[in-house]
Amino acid sequence: MYASGAIPAYRESKTGWVLGMLPFVHIMMTMNFHVTLYLGKPMIVLPGFTPETFLRTVVKYRLDMINLAPPLVTFLAKYPIVDKFDLSHVKHVKSGGAPLGKEVERAVRQRLGIQVLQGYGMTEFVGCGCRAYPTIVRDGSSGTLHPNTELKVKDLETGEDLPANRTGELLFRTPAMMKGYYKNPEATRAAFTEDGFLRTGDLGYIDDDGFVFIVDRLKELIKYKGHQVAPAEIEDVVNSHPLVADSCCVRGRDLGTGEEIPKAFVVLKEGVTLTSETLMNYVAAKVA
Repeated sequence: MYASGAIPAYRESKTGWVLGMLPFVHIMMTMNFHVTLYLGKPMIVLPGFTPETFLRTVVKYRLDMINLAPPLVTFLAKYPIVDKFDLSHVKHVKSGGAPLGKEVERAVRQRLGIQVLQGYGMTEFVGCGCRAYPTIVRDGSSGTLHPNTELKVKDLETGEDLPANRTGELLFRTPAMMKGYYKNPEATRAAFTEDGFLRTGDLGYIDDDGFVFIVDRLKELIKYKGHQVAPAEIEDVVNSHPLVADSCCVRGRDLGTGEEIPKAFVVLKEGVTLTSETLMNYVAAKVA
């Protein structure tokens, strides 16, 4: 099931090698490993991540497609050490495991000429959800549905099915669905709808052309001034600032009112300065 969706993307690769960068216990890496076996390609396995080892490996094996988690895609977009290596042979980066903002995608494309292809899945349905392909892609999207996969978007309050371009909880139904959680029938019942769709706990929407967009985890949403704020969207805006290397947005508390507020931890690029006031004004100008 996973291979039927993944193999077309792998076939775009002309190199004989696949890079194994992620933990093998993670569903994304487990499925990539199986597809690699199916295609008969050797896999290069690194014991951990260090910037120089990673970049030297990509160059040594002339990799043209690499599988990375979003923080490593941000690394390619932002970190100065990347400029020391010739990555012109890399054509595609596949990303999954968490939302990746379109600003980071664009930064990678503008800096390195690399196309970012996002995908979405869960352990509960063997990583089979949706993915982007080199010729079927849209900025910020996790692509289109895998073969024989169904998706509903549910309103968070009413539970009603939502039309295109409306954000709600994503519910998937696939032939590769799990039977349930081991020795936990209560959790299994809570996970499934009566018609067999799995509640993902993820917030997203599907556009008019069938592209799926992942916004954030439902439990990560921050209630701020009557609005549901997705930390990933704040991070995307913060990371778009030219002096920012990376950021993480979490739920904080206003010490005066006790209300929830978004709180961002920011890493600046090496050798630069930026005041919190300047950055907050930058974000405020871009966020509704």
